Amino acid sequence: MTSTRLERVQRQLLRETSVVLKEEMKDPRIGFVTVTEAQLSPDFRHAKIFVSILGSRDEQEETFQVLQKASGFVRAQIGQRIRLRYTPEITFMRDDSIEHVDRIFRIMNEIKTKESHNNAS
Repeated sequence: MTSTRLERVQRQLLRETSVVLKEEMKDPRIGFVTVTEAQLSPDFRHAKIFVSILGSRDEQEETFQVLQKASGFVRAQIGQRIRLRYTPEITFMRDDSIEHVDRIFRIMNEIKTKESHNNAS
């Protein structure tokens, strides 16, 4: 088992999980979800799927809870789409990096606005 194969399967897992969440999940409680990363264990038996969820805190929490409960369904769909000896156990993880970037931009804009206001005075 080479790291190249692991990386290739991780990319495929990321793509297929994205498709499953967008096209197969019919639960209206699932908001806007982006799959940002997939990490497989070296034995391919466990997968961490990192997701970024947009919306209010309550919407994010509800979406994340639905995803966790649907991990068996997602696993079954992945098993049909990716041929592996063992379909990995799926664990969803939050990826808050987009939220952090957004917060940084808002802070930078506030600083810029204050500086231009102070320079105008």
